[in-house]
Amino acid sequence: MKTLVVYTSQTGFTKKYAQWLSERMSADLFDVKDVQKKESSFFDAYEAIVYAGWFMAGKVVKANWFLDRAKDWKDKHLAVVAVGAGPVGDPHAETALKNLLTDEQRTYIKTFYCQGGINYEKMNLPSRLVMKAFANSLKKSKDEKQREMGAAYDHSFDSSDVKYIQPVVDYIQA
Repeated sequence: MKTLVVYTSQTGFTKKYAQWLSERMSADLFDVKDVQKKESSFFDAYEAIVYAGWFMAGKVVKANWFLDRAKDWKDKHLAVVAVGAGPVGDPHAETALKNLLTDEQRTYIKTFYCQGGINYEKMNLPSRLVMKAFANSLKKSKDEKQREMGAAYDHSFDSSDVKYIQPVVDYIQA
C-alpha cells in the first residue's frame, strides 16, 4: 500500500516516530512545511496518509492542516499520531485525542498516541517556559501521581520506543 507520512516536530521525538513509521511501511516521508501547499493531486497516488504531530497544551500541532484535507481522502487509510511526554494510556492524552476529531471524522480517521519525551535544549523559549511552569505546578499538586509527573517533566528525558508504532502499522497495513 503506497503510504505517505507527514510530520511536524520541534524537539525530534515526532520526527523519530515518523521516520520509524516510514521505514517500517516503506512510506514516503515529508515535513508538513514541505507538503502543506501542494496541490491535492499530489496526494492522489497514496492509499494511506499518516499525520504525526506533537502535543502542545492538549492539541496536536498543525493537525488542522491534515483534518481540513482529510474530508477529501475518505477513501484512504488515515491516521493521526500524537507524540507527547506522558505515558501511553495517559488519560489526558486519550481525552485530547478524543476531542481532536468530530464524530464524522472518527468514521474515517484513527488516532494513536506514542510517548516521546522532553528535550528542553531543543525547545524554543516560549515552549520551554510553559513546560517548566507546567512541571512546577504539577510538583505542587496534592496528588502524588501529579507530583511524580512534575518531577519527571522537570528535566529532559527520552521514553520513545519503536514498539509504540506497531498499532499504527497494523491499522495502515490492514
